[in-house]
Amino acid sequence: MAKNDKPEAKSQDAENGAAAGNGAAPSLNVLAQYIKDLSFENPLAPNSLRPREKAPEINININVNANPLSETDFEVELTMEANAGDGDDAMFKVELIYCGVFRLENLPEEATAPAILIECPRILFPFARQIIADATRNGGFPPLLIDPIDFAALYQQRAAEEQVKAQVNTDLS
Repeated sequence: MAKNDKPEAKSQDAENGAAAGNGAAPSLNVLAQYIKDLSFENPLAPNSLRPREKAPEINININVNANPLSETDFEVELTMEANAGDGDDAMFKVELIYCGVFRLENLPEEATAPAILIECPRILFPFARQIIADATRNGGFPPLLIDPIDFAALYQQRAAEEQVKAQVNTDLS
């Protein structure tokens, strides 16, 4: 009987700790991942598929946005756009909005924004990268393998830009 009493006591302690918020471990869980929007354009096909003397110029833009769904659940959008071409000739354009729904529990308030805008896109990135590579390959081009992204630097850059905007708004007031 003593063995049966111990698990009960532990589960009651765990419930009391979680309810009070004391000692509960922070957690970040992936509830879902999905393609929200995917577009691939090859406007000059089949001419764009011919061999070229030089590699095309490739421009890549990445953005992260988040939408709260509840107190603990957030939809994180990783937007990736890539354009390849020679001057005015667009060889291909691929756009992807890849999302995840994440549950964040027991995180300190100051850690919530970095978790949402750094850790969540870091989890989504390898999947989005593979979708972009497959789309360009299926479009008749070599797979576009996007280099890893430093989401912490992206977060810091965005925070600095918002701080400058806030300062400009304060100065204008």
